[in-house]
Amino acid sequence: MANRIKIKSKDINLFYGDFQALYNINMDVEENRVTALIGPSGCGKSTFLRTLNRLNELIEGTRIEGQVFMDDYAIYDKEVNVVDLRKKVGMVFQKPSVFPMSIYENVAYGPKIHGIKDRNRLDEIVERSLKAANLWQEVSDRLNSSAARLSGGQQQRLVIARVLAVEPQVILMDEPASALDPISTSKLEDLIAELKNYYTIVIVTHNMQQAARVSDYTGFFLNGKLVEFNRTDELFVNPRDNRTEDYITGRFG
Repeated sequence: MANRIKIKSKDINLFYGDFQALYNINMDVEENRVTALIGPSGCGKSTFLRTLNRLNELIEGTRIEGQVFMDDYAIYDKEVNVVDLRKKVGMVFQKPSVFPMSIYENVAYGPKIHGIKDRNRLDEIVERSLKAANLWQEVSDRLNSSAARLSGGQQQRLVIARVLAVEPQVILMDEPASALDPISTSKLEDLIAELKNYYTIVIVTHNMQQAARVSDYTGFFLNGKLVEFNRTDELFVNPRDNRTEDYITGRFG
């Protein structure tokens, strides 16, 4: 049975100056599901991901046509508060970017910015977020030590804990495992499977096996266009478009 639609992109065209990076993208993202975006480098999947929390606007000369709806409100409307939007739609990048501060302060940073000052409340948020990111047991005895001393995999889970601390509804992940070793990648994939019970997740991955393992739906991008979008098991076993089949069977990419 289909879940409720959490995000709907409608006729999205995106330009960097004169260069058109996305062409007429229409996609429905279901609530509490993992949606993977696959395709060769430079095909527009990360650009599309960034349209979902308006991060592209930070790049000078960007112009966007069309609309993205989240819970039926239009996120590109002028009255939308972008800070509030990015609180609801958290982002995890390719390389874990921990802040040069303690593990505790990394997680408490977002709630503090949003006005939470009570130490007991912050303690609760930090513990809850680290537990949700499957990191609490590994770091609970050294919360005041530098986050930079964590391994790459731990740093990426710390970044996820930092995102969870501001209570988002959607988590965007841009190749979150590409800098990780196989064991850390496996832990991250297990975490994604748990998180989708509470959050809607959209993940860009260059690793098709990973898309097949973690996602419920997959979109295949090529040259800025969404070639095919379907249930993951259907898209990988029975692709409708020859270009999708060529890509997933390794004929190009």
